[in-house]
This record gives sequence, structure tokens and C-alpha cells, in this order.
Amino acid sequence: MNRELYDKLIFEYSKPGRQGFSLPRRDCKDVLGSIPAGLRRSNAVNLPEVDEPTVVRHYTNQSTNNFGVDTGFYPLGSCTMKYNPKINEALAADSTIAALHPTQPADTVQGALELYWRLQKALCTIGGMAEFTLNPFAGAHGELTGLMVIRAYHASRDDRGRQVVIVPDSAHGTNPASAAVAGLQVRQVKSMPDGTVDLNDLRDKLDDSVAAVMLTNPNTIGMFERNIPQIAEMVHAAGALLYYDGANLNPLLGVARPGDMGFDVMHINLHKTFSTPHGGGGPGAGPVGVREGLEQFLPNPRVVLDAEGNFRTECTDSALGRVSGWLGNYTVLVKALAYILTLGKEHIKMVGPLATLNANYIMHSLRDLYLLPVEGPCKHEFVFDGLIDKSQGITTLNVAKRLLDYGFHAPTIYFPLLFHESLMIEPTETESLETLDRFIEVMRSIALEAKESPDMLKNAPFNTPVRHPDDTEAALHPKVTYDEL
Repeated sequence: MNRELYDKLIFEYSKPGRQGFSLPRRDCKDVLGSIPAGLRRSNAVNLPEVDEPTVVRHYTNQSTNNFGVDTGFYPLGSCTMKYNPKINEALAADSTIAALHPTQPADTVQGALELYWRLQKALCTIGGMAEFTLNPFAGAHGELTGLMVIRAYHASRDDRGRQVVIVPDSAHGTNPASAAVAGLQVRQVKSMPDGTVDLNDLRDKLDDSVAAVMLTNPNTIGMFERNIPQIAEMVHAAGALLYYDGANLNPLLGVARPGDMGFDVMHINLHKTFSTPHGGGGPGAGPVGVREGLEQFLPNPRVVLDAEGNFRTECTDSALGRVSGWLGNYTVLVKALAYILTLGKEHIKMVGPLATLNANYIMHSLRDLYLLPVEGPCKHEFVFDGLIDKSQGITTLNVAKRLLDYGFHAPTIYFPLLFHESLMIEPTETESLETLDRFIEVMRSIALEAKESPDMLKNAPFNTPVRHPDDTEAALHPKVTYDEL
């Protein structure tokens, strides 16, 4: 197929008088006359005049420019963009599931309520928690809900002076944002060179104003927080609670449980770890789990199994209230339970070790060309600080753009902020050895190009529909419409 044909904008096919629709004529003069003059157009709408096949072909061809995990390797760090089985999508789309309504009587949706209940119990087992709510719609929503649980806990003890949340300087941006939305103040704790929490700095910042400490484990550079038991002891001794950001739970599946480490509250990104493709704003789910003694603060409504063996929802006065319209994103929860049941106890234990193996394989295969700022085994992801050889002025952004020419999505760049040229790579457990080897080969080729043909990297990408843009201009003056109206 002629590539230029695919690259043409739909306006290039426009011909006066050509149309792809046929609607009954209507006299709208009276309607138009009722529109205030200030809201009427002074010029005609500049729309293309094309036939239906041209429109269909244009948008179909445009859709092939979208990159996703179904079309290629997607090593985006801290996001766990892994391949998800299509049977889970088919189950969620089944009409007997998709057509349910949240206000149906409980006796007509016993299967759906049982699914909620079983997923709650499965997540308790996986996370080491006493109870879960499935109501939050996303990870950040789960963070907010978890912090609201923590606030409710302190309020129940009449300990209302605890208004501070401590977060590491390497934390995901949602941590301080969620704390602020919850009406709490943020206090930052420093990280050690390996990205783990500085215990001395944490000790100095723990006092009776602290409500909680939020941690991600493994942390944002893929290193396991080996001092978690000591941190938990320090936090609890100060009267605060320890919160687990579940964004990086994937490498712990079958290996460790946050509840066993001493975490009191956690959220899980189902749309990362438990089979829902994410990106573009949703859909997602951010269930929140709590240790024993905090269950009563979870939001209404809750799904319970009564003494007669029936599933129902209940609301309690001790709950923090509602955080969503009903019981969360049901079809996302369907996919999560399908994922868990398909793997089973014996195979879910393979997820974490395989993700860790893949990350370490790539890291050790490239560390002679890319700067590894933290030594030692990583978990699910790792961070390079750009190329070792920076003599040609090649930046992480140049490397990321050149990767697009080879058909790979770029990893996360310039995060975490601990390093100047951060390049965060997360291969996940679902990629084959052949895919990893191809990615390693390309990364090595780019390092060679950086030395021998630096201008090529500085002007990449060349093979994408939108080629090398002016990043500053695009950020300051984005063009989001096809024409000036």
C-alpha cells in the first residue's frame, strides 16, 4: 500500500458537493432564528466534503497509528503495561454481565455480588489484609480513599491533630496530590542514593502531627525497601499508620504481601496488576485494603455474605461515607477476578519472579552502555541515568525518540527525579525472550548511533506519522484543532 496515501489528511480528499450521508431535509429557520446573535457563526464551518468510504478508510488508517501493548513492546516504567488475556475482555463484555444495573434487587444479581465478594477475599489473601473495598475508580482515587480511612481512624480516637502525610522525594506524584485533596499537609522525606528511604531523615520528621507515611515497595527505581520492618516500627511508635502505594505490586505477586510487612492500608491498581488494559484515562479500579481493626472505616456500600448464605450490600454509620456512585467499575473487577482464577495460586506465584527476571536480564545486558546509578538486583523495573558516553550530547529524550523508529514504545523518561537523565524500563512478565533480545539489540544499536551518528538521534524519529517535533513549541502552543474557527 502506498504510504503517502495513508499520510494524506482527509481534507486532501475533499471535493465540493461530495457527501457521505443522506438525511431528510428539515426547515430549521425558526430554530436558527431563536439562537442569540452572539452565539451564531459569522463564517461557514470549514468541513471536508467526502464520501463515506473515504471517511471510513481515513479513520481506519489513522487507528493503525495508535501504539498499544497489543501492537508492540511497551516497557513503560512504574505502569506495568503488560499484555492481558483477551478471554478476560470477552467475559467482561458478555451481555449477561455488561447489561446488569447497579440498582437491581439483590436477589436478581447474586452472581455479580458473589463476584465482588470473592474478589474482595482474593485481594485480602494476595495483599495480606483483613478487608477490601472495591469502590474506588482508579489508583489515585484509591489513595484518596485510603487516606480518608486513615483520617477517620484518627478522628475516632479523637486524635485530630494528625494532619501531616510523609512521602519520599521519589514518590509517585499522586501521593502528595492525594494527600492534598484529602485536606492533609505533605512533608517530604529524603531518599538514599539507592532510592530507599533515609531512616535518619524519617526519624527526624516523625512526630504527633503525622497521620501516615506513604511508601511504594519496590520503590520508584525498582529497588526493594529492605528496611520496611524497621520503618513500620518507627511509624507505629509515633502513632501514625503506614500506607502502601500498590502501583508497584506486580513484582511482589507470589513473593511478599504488604500486610505482612507492616502496612496498615493499601490500594491496588487492578488496571495494572490484574488484567485491564489502561492508558488514555481509564477505565481503572483502585481497591483499598486495610488491616484488622480498620474495616469499619471502609466506604459504603459493602458487599457481605449473610447468615442465610445470600450476598447483599450494607451501609454502616462508622464508614467514611461514599467515594463512588455505587460499587466501582464492575467490568474491571470482572477481568481482575478472571485473571486471578485463571492463574490460580500455583501460577500467580510466577508473576513476580518472572517480571523480576526480565528486568534484571535487560539491565545486565545494557549496563556496559547505559549508566546504572544504583548497583544490585532490581525488582520489576530499573532506571538508567542516560548513556554512559555523553560526549556527543545525546540525551534520554533523544534515545526515547529514536526507539520509536524501531517500533518500540519509549520507556518512562526523566522520572524519578533522583537522576538527571532517568530512563525507567519495566519489561513485565508477559514478554518473550525474543522480544527482550530484540529490545536489547535496538538499545545497543542506538548507543552506537549516539557515538557515530549523533545528528540522526537528535533529529529522530523519522518513521512515525508525526516526525521530530519542537517540544517546547508543542508544549507552549499546542494545536488541538484542525483549523482556526
